[in-house]
Amino acid sequence: MDKLKKVLSGQDAEDRSGLSEVVEASSLSWGTRVKGFIACFAIGILCSLLGTLLLWVPRKGLTLFAVFYTFGNIASIGSTIFLMGPLKQLKRMFEPTRLIATILVLLCFALTLCSAFWWHNKGLALIFCILQSLSLTWYSLSFIPFARDAVKKCFAVCLA
Repeated sequence: MDKLKKVLSGQDAEDRSGLSEVVEASSLSWGTRVKGFIACFAIGILCSLLGTLLLWVPRKGLTLFAVFYTFGNIASIGSTIFLMGPLKQLKRMFEPTRLIATILVLLCFALTLCSAFWWHNKGLALIFCILQSLSLTWYSLSFIPFARDAVKKCFAVCLA
C-alpha cells in the first residue's frame, strides 16, 4: 500500500537501483566520483611504491618506508569514500562481519606510525608494516563474498 501511495504521489515513479541512490546522495556527479577514486587510489599506490624505494636510503630509509607505506594504504582505503560517501564507508567498515579486520587495520596504521616517530624502533616499524599488509588483505577480502572462507579452507588444506 505504501508503494502505491508513493507512486501515485510522484515520489517514487520507479524502483531505484543502488547506483542511482549513491549518485543522488552526493553533490558530486558519478564521473567526478570515479575520477576522485582513481586519483586518490593512484596517490595511495604511488606513496606505497615511493616508500618501498625509500627503504634503501641509509639511516632514515626504514622510517620513511613505514610512513609512506602507511599513508599510501590510508589513501587507498580513503579512495573508496568517493564511491560510497563517508558515512556509508564508515558504516560498512564497522559492520559486524569486518569489525575485527577494521580494528586491526587501524591499529596497525597507528602502531606503524608510533614505532616510526615516537619509539624510533625500525624493526618494530617493519613488523607493523607486514602486519598492516596482512590485516589490509583480510579487510579487503571481507568485501568479496565467501573469499575469507575460501582462504581459510585453502590454508587448512595446505597446513594439514
